[in-house]
Amino acid sequence: KCPPPVLLLLTELLVYLSLFVHVVKLFCFTGLLGEENWPEFVGVALVDGFEVVYCDSNTMTAESRQDWMKKHDPAYLNWFTNQCRETQRFFSLIIEQLMQNFNPTKGVHTFQRMLGCEFDDVTDEINGINQFGYDGEDFITFDLKTHTRIPAMQQAVIFKQRWDNDKAASAVIKNYLTQVCPEMLKMFVNYGRSFMLRTALLSVSLLQKSPSSPVTCHATGFSTNRVSMVWRKDGVELHEGVGKGDILPNDDGTFQMSVDLQVSSVRPEDWEGYDCVFQLSDVYKAIVTKLDKAVIRVNKGEIKIISHQQRFIFMLVSFMFAAITACRLLPLLLGQLMSGSCLLLSSHRSLPSQKPEPTPSQPAVPLASVVPRPKLVS
Repeated sequence: KCPPPVLLLLTELLVYLSLFVHVVKLFCFTGLLGEENWPEFVGVALVDGFEVVYCDSNTMTAESRQDWMKKHDPAYLNWFTNQCRETQRFFSLIIEQLMQNFNPTKGVHTFQRMLGCEFDDVTDEINGINQFGYDGEDFITFDLKTHTRIPAMQQAVIFKQRWDNDKAASAVIKNYLTQVCPEMLKMFVNYGRSFMLRTALLSVSLLQKSPSSPVTCHATGFSTNRVSMVWRKDGVELHEGVGKGDILPNDDGTFQMSVDLQVSSVRPEDWEGYDCVFQLSDVYKAIVTKLDKAVIRVNKGEIKIISHQQRFIFMLVSFMFAAITACRLLPLLLGQLMSGSCLLLSSHRSLPSQKPEPTPSQPAVPLASVVPRPKLVS
């Protein structure tokens, strides 16, 4: 059974949208023996990395977090509120059974569910996702084609048998993955298209750590991960001497990526034939940046800043050490006042650190008015 401390359930719904291939993912995290000041249950909806809806067990009422969502049919808030409550009840039952089967040690344990779909609005292809995990390991995966579960560990076999025998639950999951989820995704894409495909924050620049380092073509601030970036020579894409980086998320929900070009073997007179091409899907004009030493930003500023910081810290520590030493060697000459100062310098007390509250995760779900509200069972 679950240990007596707080039962912590975290539900995260992540919605990633690109121009043509759209993905909705639902992650459910459950921690046992969690922090007492955390809500027992948290649900957050994200659209393209931006928080859209939030709810937790303190209020159990969904709240809009984006203006462009508030302008549309508010029925989705009721849908998400009900979904939060249903998911919490479902997880409570599963966790109790897991504690009996695993007999875990005391500490924090997690039970996760990833539920969602991938929809290509060009080919109309749909791929459903329904996976469970326990303590960071795969637990059970639902096969949409066979309507069966694939256990990843021995303790999951009993759940597989129980859930496979529930044909009605399998039908509900299939309907959600193939009908409800794609419709929900289309709704979010329609509501936030102009917001998610904005390019006002987009910038492309050339960076270099030192004259002998590769030149990095770096793009940031784009709101879709369906992009391409290449180095060219005389209009032909280069593959040798080029290192491509991954598309990474920024803190504001946008993305960034970079591609390196080895320039040590490039003659100065040949530089003008090289350029970096950044293409945001195929609906925007490509951004072409010529390889030019005049526009390359060389990383020199940070070295100076770090050097000044180190010098300041060294001087501060030296001063404190000298002051404390003087107080200890000359207590009689400094008198009672300085003795009090020594006490303050030598008896520094650090404030108790506060553990950061968990960052709510991200979800998004369909409107009850758009599609029937299903119960998301196993």
